[in-house]
Formats: sequence, structure tokens, C-alpha cells
Amino acid sequence: MARQEAPEKAVPEKAGDGTPDGAPAGSVDADGAAAVKAPGGAPQPRSVRVVLLALMIAMLLAMLDNMIIGTAMPTIVGELGGLAHLSWVVTAYTLATAASTPIWGKLGDMYGRKGVFLTSIVIFLIGSALSGMAQDMGQLIGFRAVQGLGAGGLMVGVMAIIGDLIPPRERGKYQGMMAGVMALAMIGGPLVGGTITDHWGWRWSFYINLPLGAVALVMLTIVLHLPKRDRAERGAFKGRIDYLGAALLTVGITAIVLVTTWGGTEYAWDSAVIMELVAIGVVSLVGFVFVETKAADPIIPLHIFRSRNFTLMSVIGFLVGFVMFGAVLFLPLFQQSVQGASATNSGLLLLPMLLSMMAVSLIAGRTTTNTGKYKIFPIIGGGLMTAGLFLLAQMDTDTSRLTSGLYMAVLGAGMGFLMQITMLVAQNSVELKDMGVASSSTTLFRTLGSSFGVAIMGALFTGRVEDEMAAQGGSAVTQQSAQLNAASLAKLPEQVREAYQFAVASGTHSAFLLGSAVAVLGFLAAFFVKEVPLKGAGPAKPEPAAQQGTEKLAEAV
Repeated sequence: MARQEAPEKAVPEKAGDGTPDGAPAGSVDADGAAAVKAPGGAPQPRSVRVVLLALMIAMLLAMLDNMIIGTAMPTIVGELGGLAHLSWVVTAYTLATAASTPIWGKLGDMYGRKGVFLTSIVIFLIGSALSGMAQDMGQLIGFRAVQGLGAGGLMVGVMAIIGDLIPPRERGKYQGMMAGVMALAMIGGPLVGGTITDHWGWRWSFYINLPLGAVALVMLTIVLHLPKRDRAERGAFKGRIDYLGAALLTVGITAIVLVTTWGGTEYAWDSAVIMELVAIGVVSLVGFVFVETKAADPIIPLHIFRSRNFTLMSVIGFLVGFVMFGAVLFLPLFQQSVQGASATNSGLLLLPMLLSMMAVSLIAGRTTTNTGKYKIFPIIGGGLMTAGLFLLAQMDTDTSRLTSGLYMAVLGAGMGFLMQITMLVAQNSVELKDMGVASSSTTLFRTLGSSFGVAIMGALFTGRVEDEMAAQGGSAVTQQSAQLNAASLAKLPEQVREAYQFAVASGTHSAFLLGSAVAVLGFLAAFFVKEVPLKGAGPAKPEPAAQQGTEKLAEAV
């Protein structure tokens, strides 16, 4: 008995075992292998931190890319031409990422996470290199799709591997790290993108991924040991890929993303193209649900939605994505157009929200690790997110930067309570064999939420701005109102400039008011979350005397 218990006592953090409750440290995890171990069988916390560092670099690749490319797009169009196809540079990447996300998660569950994750990094790097070498807009769009295909596996792989390595209760300690990577991407992305484009050329906006990705690949290859599982360890998996389900899900997701991307911009919401896409999306997703009930190895096993907590976390994740990306889009626009801030430092404008989100995420994670309690955090987060959006909806042309910064901090605190808790609870609600599909499904719902949020809040914002400008500033400015910034505003007549600023403030009010109404749904959903004990949680409880006596007798026999 003493020899069996020694490894567990040697590692108080229990980081790196990834085993079910009651399994001894150093036992086989969901991928058929123990995490990085010290000589004696106990996981080695320092090695796990090295793995986490490599995972965070991969996570940074996925989040930083669009932030950097956005600032380089004017230069890219200037050299390659193809302005009419500009939106497809982003759309191709987004489509490939969203459509491949659930497939990467399932492949990781079936064939082992390490190989699948490294493959996604390699595909992302190949797409990055090819995008940097593109000679025309058509090539760039195609190579961005390749890049997005790899990106679909980056976030899922990071979350699923963390789910394997670190027990849910211990996972809270690392939430601040993940929130910090997100903040770094949002703040540093535009700055890095602008600097690279100005000094090295736009092609290095893609090439910059190569050294980062190479570092992550080398570190993970050396330190992360998750050998391929055999048939028995893969549980119920039959080794057959659900091709029909994957195809239907891909078509459905593609249709949804195109509707939210094109609706109100490329095509009117009631146009034949949008209606056809809606019909294709609905039919495909209904067919997908039917196929999944019959498939031997479904891409997304529907039984995971029997867990109330998992379903609620999927809904809350969708709503967080809806609200967060809408805020990231409209806050810099408001501060540039109404408050006269510089577009060059647009990432810094979000600093109050991002710092608040990072600090609160760290506190919530530590508290979860220490207490094992988490239900209160989605409730507080939903309330703060609703309050922050409502406060932001009150901004007008007289609102100071200090006031708007305080409002953003409230919103950031709400998102800090929700961002990582949703993934933590979702992973805690499924078996280890479904860790990949749980991670990919939660990520997919958040991605779809962001698509809907940007589309719906954007349509509401644009409509309100155009209505106000038509009433006050004339149609000439209305046509270019979405492109005006601080520099171009200064060239307008005072009366027209004031009319436009009022219109933007009015549009922002409508968008954030809608966001606060959506956030209320997340706040209400949080009350139905069930406090299920986190796996691998807390110090070992002393065994009752009777149980100890029984075990000693069994050992003697």
C-alpha cells in the first residue's frame, strides 16, 4: 500500500496525470500513456509547464493570425489587386477553421491527440508559407483556406491535451495563462501587423508564423508523450470515420458562416442567395443529426448533450462568442470615430477590457482550484457581462475615454468569469474518450456565436448609422460612413462630422443594447448549471478505519 501511494504524495499539484478519479498518479491516461514523468512514475510539474508553454505558443498562432493580417490587408490589395475579392481572404480562413474544428476533435479522440495536433500545426505552417508566397488574390484565398484548415485543429488540440494532462480542478490555475494569451493576441496583433508590414513587407505577416510554429513543434515532439492507443484503450471507437456526417456538418457550417458573412453586406438579408443558403444549412444540419443517431463512430456523439451542464456550457459559449466579438468590433470603431483615437493603436483601446478579463480569469481559476466550486462564476459572469454591455449602450458623443474604459472593465470582468469556465465545465461533463469532441463542440459553438454576433450586431449598427446619416448628413457621406476614421473625419465639415459622430454613437447604442439582451440569456442559463464535483479534485480524504482494515486484510491475503 505504501509503495503505491508514494507517487501521489510526491506531487501535490497532481499536474500531468490526466487520469480518472481514483487512478494512481502515473497511470495510463486517455491517450494510452502517462504524462511526462519523473523517475518513480510521478508526473513532473516542470515538464508539464514546458508542454503548456508549447501549447500556448500554438494557441497564440491561431489567435494572432487574423489580428496581424487585418492590418496588412490594404498593403496586400495594393500589391496583388483583386479588391472585389478582399473579403474572401478572411472568409476562406474562417470557413475552413469552423468546418474542420469538429473533425479535428473527433480524429484526436480516435487516433491519439499528439499526432493529430502536430499534423494540424504542420498544415497551418504550410498554409502560412504558401500564403506568404502568393502571387495573386486567387492563390492567397486558396492558401488561406489551407491555413484555416490547420487552424481548426490548433485551439481544439490545445484544449483537449490540457484536458488530458491536467485534472479539471487543477486546470483553474492555468486559466490566467490562457486569458493572457488571448489578451496578448488582441493587443499585440494590430501593433505587430503594422510594424511587420511597414518594415519587412506584408509577406512576413505570414512568415512570422513559421519560427513560432517550429518552436512549438520541437517542444511538443520532445516533451509531450502521448503514444497511440490500441483498440481496447479507444473504447467504443470502431476505427471508421463518419464521412457522411462530416460532409453534412461541413456543408451546414459553411452555409451558416456564409449567411452571417454575406448577409446585409454582399447580399440583402431577404435575397435569393441568402434564403438558399439558409435552406441548405437547415437541411444539412437536420440530416447531420439524423445520421449521427445511426453512425457507429459519430463525428459529434449526441449522447454528450444528455449532460445538462455540457449543453448549458455550449449555449453560454455561443452567447459569449456573440457578445465578445461584437464588442471587439465596435469598441475601437466608437473610440476612433467618436472619441478621436488613433487607429494605429486600436489594440490598446481594448486594454481595460482585456486586463480586467485576464485578472478575473486568474482569480476565478485559482478559487476553483482551491475550493472545487464553480457554479457561482457563470452567474456572476453573466450578470457582469449584461451590466457591462448595458453601460456601453449608454455611451454618446460626450462620453469620456475614462468612462468608456470603466464600462469596458465591467464587461471584461464578466467575460473573465465565463471564458475558461465554460470549457472547464464542458470537459468535466464528459468521459475522457470524448474529450476531443467536447472541446471541439464547445469551440465550434463559440465560433458560430461570434459569426452571428458580428453579423447581427453589424447589420443593426450599419442600418442605424445609415438612417441617422440620411436624416442629418446626406447620402454622400452615408455611402462611405463605414470607412471613416479619425484622420478622414478631420477633413469633413464640422456639421457633417458631428452628424456622423452622432450616428456612430446611435449605432453603437443599438448594437450594445442588443448584446445586453443576448447576455441576459446567458445569465439565466447559468442558474441551471449543476455543481458537479471536478474530477481529480482536492487532497485525498482520510479513509474510514473500517475501510483501512478491510484493505489491510485484503493485502495480507
